[in-house]
Amino acid sequence: MTGPTVPRATEAEPAAGWAPTPALGRAVLLAGLLLVAGVLLGRVDLIVLAAPFALGTAYALRRRPTALPEVWITQGDGGPLVEGGDVTAAVSVGNLDTVDYDLVVMRSRVSPWLRIDRAGFVRDEAVDGGEPSAVPATGAPDSGSGGWRSPADRPFVTSVPTGAAVDLELAGKALRWGRHPIGPAGARVATAGGLLVSRAVITEPVRVRVYPRTEPFEAVEAMPRAAGLVGAHHSRRPGEGGELAGVRVFAPGDRLRRIDWRVSLRARQLHVAATLSDRDAEVVVLLDVLAEAGRSGGVDGAASVLDTTVRATAAIAEHYLHRGDRVSLLEYGPAARRLRPAAGRRQYLTVLEWLLDVRVHASAHEPYDQVFGPQLLSSDALVVVLTPLLDERSAQMLARLARGGRFVVAVDTLPTDLASPKDRGWAEVAYRLWRLDREIMIGQLREHGVPVVRWAGAGSLDLVLRDVARLATAPRVGGR
Repeated sequence: MTGPTVPRATEAEPAAGWAPTPALGRAVLLAGLLLVAGVLLGRVDLIVLAAPFALGTAYALRRRPTALPEVWITQGDGGPLVEGGDVTAAVSVGNLDTVDYDLVVMRSRVSPWLRIDRAGFVRDEAVDGGEPSAVPATGAPDSGSGGWRSPADRPFVTSVPTGAAVDLELAGKALRWGRHPIGPAGARVATAGGLLVSRAVITEPVRVRVYPRTEPFEAVEAMPRAAGLVGAHHSRRPGEGGELAGVRVFAPGDRLRRIDWRVSLRARQLHVAATLSDRDAEVVVLLDVLAEAGRSGGVDGAASVLDTTVRATAAIAEHYLHRGDRVSLLEYGPAARRLRPAAGRRQYLTVLEWLLDVRVHASAHEPYDQVFGPQLLSSDALVVVLTPLLDERSAQMLARLARGGRFVVAVDTLPTDLASPKDRGWAEVAYRLWRLDREIMIGQLREHGVPVVRWAGAGSLDLVLRDVARLATAPRVGGR
């Protein structure tokens, strides 16, 4: 891995950013004291003793550095990174100066959700664009030698000759979805035999995109109402489909292959088989981001409310987009972010990118209800609301959607293993009362016609989707 090629500094330029080390001060002070003492006392041996210090210092400073080191961070080219996948990156230091770097001290911060297991140096002799040559690093610590957890726990030391670069390669595992930073990284360089040291050169962090792991999810084909043009769901509208709707008299525009000859011969008039059109459906996934509960343990640990919400959204979107339906995303919170409805593989990638920025936004004010108007929520869309039902405003929002004639399914994302408080006093009693109040609220939602089901992966929505589709096709009482 190589960094950006910049013009090489010349020796005529000032050595900005470099400072003398205490070793240079000690060498100058010792040589000066010996020379002064030798002259004042008339002792030649003191002058001879000071000569090596003076000559060594002058020889080390004969070529002074004129440019600061270059530091950059690069991410590995392993394709899209998913939770639990292997992450690779490199922190590089390049020497574009005319002198060698005798000592380079590197250090980098790493997100705790990126568990770095291995680290090692790879030398690149081609900063100026030649063919790189990698050599194994010597003395690089690893996860088994010192028990350290990540490069942020200790600095790394190496040397860089002129015109070369050294890569500190990091390898590990991505534990959780999101945008996780590697860096900022910094390096300090000592040269001229350790007599000069550079200021710390710090580079901006690089954010690694880790997509949520899609849980296995499948649902029944039942849809409340399919309102698109083409698709895989049976609708109640006549058209070119596979569902037989009856037999009717031949009309201009009907296809000859639809003629039912048995009925036509019996009625002495051409009749055709009428079918229902197969159309796509629109699925709106509404994410409740008003509250968070539980503690995230990463891909192999416990899941918080936000973890369950994001992973379930990715699974639901993948399922319906694979069937050719249109999927849109909405946030119920102060930000009220929205992803427009679309279909296809590109929409799925956009959904994964959109989910990386999902955050909990606690707010004392009512979220913007106008974003859930008819221009955003179609009356034919299936609205899947992922909510922990920790805020009363979430229940009120679900009830309003149901009263507005929307087809709503509420998915409970609260962890089942949510621990009760261990404090003394009334904490345990208050927790039990809160649980009872939440169960009452869920029962009231069901009375309003909002089915509430706990997320359990594949098959979580089968029963409620059948019920919603059955209610959508049932005849309306009183003409309503």
